[in-house]
Amino acid sequence: MVVGIDVAKQTLAVVLVRPDGTRRQKSCANSGTGHAELLRWLTRHAEGPAAIGLEATGGYHEAVALALHDAGHQVSVLNPQTVAAYARSQLRRAKTDARDAAVIADYVRTQAPPVWVPPPPEARVLQALVRRLDALLGMRTQERNRLETAAPVVQPSITATIAHLDTEIASVKRQIAGHIDRHPTLRTQRDLIVSIPGIGETTAAIVLGELLDVARFTSARQVAAFAGLVPRLRQSGTSVRGRGPLAKLGASRLRKALYFPALTALRHHPALRAFGARLRAAGKPKMLIVAAVMRKLIQQVYAILRTRHPFDPARA
Repeated sequence: MVVGIDVAKQTLAVVLVRPDGTRRQKSCANSGTGHAELLRWLTRHAEGPAAIGLEATGGYHEAVALALHDAGHQVSVLNPQTVAAYARSQLRRAKTDARDAAVIADYVRTQAPPVWVPPPPEARVLQALVRRLDALLGMRTQERNRLETAAPVVQPSITATIAHLDTEIASVKRQIAGHIDRHPTLRTQRDLIVSIPGIGETTAAIVLGELLDVARFTSARQVAAFAGLVPRLRQSGTSVRGRGPLAKLGASRLRKALYFPALTALRHHPALRAFGARLRAAGKPKMLIVAAVMRKLIQQVYAILRTRHPFDPARA
């Protein structure tokens, strides 16, 4: 029994496919009441736990995915680009919420995607806090940029907004530090990460908030790919070969958080300073070197979290 759910901000379009190929459709609200209604409907029409697929849609999928998981269903949270590519491969021309849910159900039935396991509650809270911090920092940067060219009549308003954002940023940073200190696992992981030269507590919190659970990765390269820090491989016949630019298909917040630590590591991290010097001697451009150091940093983060040993310059 497979189920595809097309998630929107306010609604859920659901298609259930039985083993004999027959289908049932439903629509309900994307809210606590709608989720309870969906669970009752699944109890009536699904023979036991169902394999359910839904796309990651900017946070709107999280509550329903958690409700379905807690009810015992096998939930797969899918990359929307993967589902879109699958739909194109099936030559699907029409696009409605119900048809999108049917495509997701067919994808789950034919591709058997991995089952999603929700991160621990403390990791979800940390992610919410660090993403709020990222949003506040972005708003402050925008206001500072406006202040440079603003007319005198609006400068006091912009200055007041910046002061308010400074207060909120400081408050959220305190919440993040307090939250991590209250949870021994997060506290231990933060202390391990900040042992890497170039990475401070704010970056460590962002890394933990975006990775959520390092155990879901099986290799350092997989973590680098999650962060979008692996190059595209370009090969076709004998004439097109080589590595292209970064794939940038992963967690953009994680990439952004590693940029300035990479610049610091090029000056203060012994192993990465030497690594950067080798790349410069080989004629590599600056941004390629920075990206390579970012990749090394996230791989070192993975290594120390998996081994639970702080950074060791001799091993780096």
